[in-house]
Amino acid sequence: MTSTTPSNLHTEWVHIQYEERSAFTETYGFAGNQGAINLEGIRFRPEGKPSDTLMVFMHPASTLQLLPVPRAMAAMGAHVLCAGSRYQRNDTALIMEKVFLDLGAYIKHAKRVWGYKHVVLVGWSGGGALAVSYQAQAENPTITHTPAGDPVNLKDAGLIPADAVIYQAAHLSRAHLLAEAIDPSVRDELNPDDRDVELDIYDPRNPNQPPYSPEFIIRYRAAQLARMRRITAWAKDKLAELKARNTGEIERGFIVHRTLADPRFLDPTLDPNDRKPGWCYMGNPETVNTGPVGLARFSTLRSWLSQWSLDDSCGNGLEGAKRMRVPLLVIENSADDAAPQTHPKMLFAAAASPDKTFRIIKGATHYYAGQPELLAEATALICGWLRERKLLES
Repeated sequence: MTSTTPSNLHTEWVHIQYEERSAFTETYGFAGNQGAINLEGIRFRPEGKPSDTLMVFMHPASTLQLLPVPRAMAAMGAHVLCAGSRYQRNDTALIMEKVFLDLGAYIKHAKRVWGYKHVVLVGWSGGGALAVSYQAQAENPTITHTPAGDPVNLKDAGLIPADAVIYQAAHLSRAHLLAEAIDPSVRDELNPDDRDVELDIYDPRNPNQPPYSPEFIIRYRAAQLARMRRITAWAKDKLAELKARNTGEIERGFIVHRTLADPRFLDPTLDPNDRKPGWCYMGNPETVNTGPVGLARFSTLRSWLSQWSLDDSCGNGLEGAKRMRVPLLVIENSADDAAPQTHPKMLFAAAASPDKTFRIIKGATHYYAGQPELLAEATALICGWLRERKLLES
């Protein structure tokens, strides 16, 4: 096995545990069913190079230690933590409000145990909305319940704000991403073969073909939003029904079929950037649309409301950006095939931070795969921005 970690980096497995009582078990195994939450992460530290600043990378449902950006930052001399939530690698039952608590636990540990003076949140991809939403709650906590009505007291959680936020190759929220990607051709949630041909962008019989007309896109987007809201209404009704039964059954898992049909993947003239036509960050979009790793493929009622419902999710980066005040760096990758080209610009325009910066890495894809020179450009940009704000040693 070949390691991709530079030899001068010290790699440390991090385990953080904190108490939490839940009404029922939502994560498998020892992770959260014994009255405690167990979190795992990886910290990278350059040997012989102390730092007052820790850069924290976190995604709601993924691990980031194998990605090029955090490793490149560590190779440049930064101390980096790749933090995993309790839901890492399985977002079926993910509750965004609880992910905020997990991120808060890492930041408390960084400050109180490791002794870092400064923490910088780096929100890459799905971590962008998380970083911005967490920061908004840490600066001014308001959440006391999940969208399903379950208590989750962020107001009294003692969340520690970060000193800066970097929003890199990120989308506005998981809900925004799904709302623009869900397949509106599905007419029956229990039978994904029952579809409206004129809304199925993967069906060659569809008379609407790329480049799509503005009228078709308006109809398509409206149908996507309508499908999202039908699922949300059903989830709320089912939760109310289960509550009324007053039995031990209080949650329900379900499948959401066909969830990756953003017409931008097939038509490069829509919100144009340098992305590859007919492709997306997970491969052939038609295949991913029905595959096991499609967005929101497996969900619970509570999780749908918390992370996927556009009208209910608290993990809304656009709203969070309006409420946070620390320095903000927004980086758009011009060939991004995951985060829509419009999202970084929308977040930057909405951001209330007095100190905010917007930059584009020309030609960069979502993962910087096979683009070492563009990865180096992004890393140098971040390092320079942090040094200007005395948040990274020279």
